[in-house]
Amino acid sequence: MEIASFIAGNRNKSQQLADYGATRAQLSRRLLTMRRKLGRTSQKGKQYAPTAKITAEDIANNHEFVQFLLLLAERAWAQAMHMKSAHSSDTATQGITGSTRRHIISRLYKASTYAKQLLNLLEERSTAGANNLDILEARAYCGSLEGAVQFEKQNWKSCLECYSQSRVIYDALAVSIKHEYYRELLSSTVDPSIRYAAYQLHIPRSIAESVIARRHFPRSDADLIFAVEQLHPGALSEHDAASKSGSVAATEEIPRTISWRSRTVGLEDASIAQALASVATAEDQLSQFLQMPTNTATTAKEKAAAYDGILIASQDAVDAARRAIEDLVEEGVGQGDKRMQALQITRTAVNYSLIGWRVGRNRVLCGEQDGAVSASGTLKKDQKKDSKNSVSKEEGQGKKLAYLKERVVLYDAILQSIDSVTELPGVAGDQEFVVELESKRAYFQALKCLSIARSHVIVSKPKNALALIARSLNLSTRSLAQYSPPKPSSQGSPPNLDVSHEQAKTLNELLHSLELQYRAFVDLSDLSASVKTMSSPRAPLVELLTEYPSRGVELNNLVNYPPKLKPVPVKPLFLDVAWNYIEYPGRVKTLTEDKASTAKEAATEKGEDRKERRKGWFGFGR
Repeated sequence: MEIASFIAGNRNKSQQLADYGATRAQLSRRLLTMRRKLGRTSQKGKQYAPTAKITAEDIANNHEFVQFLLLLAERAWAQAMHMKSAHSSDTATQGITGSTRRHIISRLYKASTYAKQLLNLLEERSTAGANNLDILEARAYCGSLEGAVQFEKQNWKSCLECYSQSRVIYDALAVSIKHEYYRELLSSTVDPSIRYAAYQLHIPRSIAESVIARRHFPRSDADLIFAVEQLHPGALSEHDAASKSGSVAATEEIPRTISWRSRTVGLEDASIAQALASVATAEDQLSQFLQMPTNTATTAKEKAAAYDGILIASQDAVDAARRAIEDLVEEGVGQGDKRMQALQITRTAVNYSLIGWRVGRNRVLCGEQDGAVSASGTLKKDQKKDSKNSVSKEEGQGKKLAYLKERVVLYDAILQSIDSVTELPGVAGDQEFVVELESKRAYFQALKCLSIARSHVIVSKPKNALALIARSLNLSTRSLAQYSPPKPSSQGSPPNLDVSHEQAKTLNELLHSLELQYRAFVDLSDLSASVKTMSSPRAPLVELLTEYPSRGVELNNLVNYPPKLKPVPVKPLFLDVAWNYIEYPGRVKTLTEDKASTAKEAATEKGEDRKERRKGWFGFGR
């Protein structure tokens, strides 16, 4: 019957609209359409007449009656949330009180009543045709609405019991069926409510929501316990049974402390500890994948895709640290408090870890030895279907340049990630760590210059390539001089932001050899250019007065004698421009005649004008 997916879809739509009033109106229109479809509309003039109750037989005949009850419950819930959001400014002083609070509780109680009605109908399995999955989803939904009622009444113990029932059921469904909407329902309403109710009951923050839910799960209902354990055997166990079944909530060896540089702080927030445990698990899986002997032929993109799990887990740890800091800020805790300082250190550590894994993913994409070994220029085999022999041809120049361009983009991303580390809290004041970051930055800058130098070699510009290699060697030498050994825990781990001494030394030796090689290329290109110029016929010295004779003056080639016939301009350009302003010999008479004829024509035109004007009496025209 897909109760949970239907609820999750409606909640997502309400979040997209960002207006519970609009959500309520939309649900009312859907209810009207469904009433007409199911034939449950009130007759004209009898809108207050009681309607027939929904029975289990109706649900067995048409599953849309389930959606009808869910829409009724969701409309009441949306109305309560709309009133709560409209009076959210009142919570800053003394909370929502009076008739508004009673109205909100009334709407939530009405929603829970519809959910209980649906649950009672589905429990008649033989009549309604429901299975265990439908009943568990309906019970979890009913528990969440009952918990919302108790939340508004501020009955924290009852609220925690109701939400714990919903949380355990959704967690078991997520483990066994593995649908994302169960996780969405948990993260949107259930987990925040459990955490707030636990805070009101003075339950330590270090206890995870899953543990709190298992401890406060109602044990009186034997049928519910049997159904949950049948769905997931370790759902109500606080030991390692859930972790062996693949549950994310129960992770082995949850860390209690975190270290950053020379400081170690405790983890008081359970969500951060769980996220760090997930990061450790994802790191082990990544190490096993990269160290498998079958992955020798694995492409760089497949290795980079293996980093997705650890990147997601690291991002969850960063989000958990940020939320914990925001909670303390809302409680009015100052920056000088020990808890706030511990969370700031934790935030810096988890952010640095996330940046390190991003850099490691880009390093894997660069290729072998961080891209220091040139992989472009290999031979490709073009096998045709009709021919048995394979034709080998070298990659084109465009493909080689495109491959090097992709590497440069990856190095730019790595350098940007290193720059973002300096913006983390407490990093700017640690001079030793800043020097270490500069060493790593110089290492990757050297690799970037190396890739650009290889592109200049491809386009036959050895001098530019030699200059870039010299720059790269300078950066590599500086990186090797400022080298500081990485942590012992990072040795043997998948590639991340840490650079080993062997990698820096290997790059420096490679650049030394490449510098000698490119110097030889430049000498050969200069020698070939000089030989070409010497073999070609040179112009006489009289025509090369603007050039400095670097190879000496050729006294045997001063001028061409006898001179050859060459085209020359008839007259300079400035004489053409000034032709009308210069009196050349022979043009004086022509100019005088032109002036006389011009004066005569002007006099003639003047006389004609006078004749035309003398029309009518006294010279006035009509």
